[in-house]
Amino acid sequence: MVYSRDNCPLCDEFVAGLSRLLAPTDERIDVRDVDADPLTRRRFGLKIPVLTVDGSLVCHGRLDAAAVARLLAR
Repeated sequence: MVYSRDNCPLCDEFVAGLSRLLAPTDERIDVRDVDADPLTRRRFGLKIPVLTVDGSLVCHGRLDAAAVARLLAR
């Protein structure tokens, strides 16, 4: 899951990069607005964009392509 917010160029870049990494797979990106939920906003509001998998933090701020590749290799 990617936590993002509207009008965030860094978030747009993050999602676009993740889309390119996932293109050869059947994986989908679930993008959520970090500001839609107060708890999520408190947890991730200053770290966006944030990528989590099964509730665990994978990376935030900048896309970590190596971390995503490791997850895809599982």
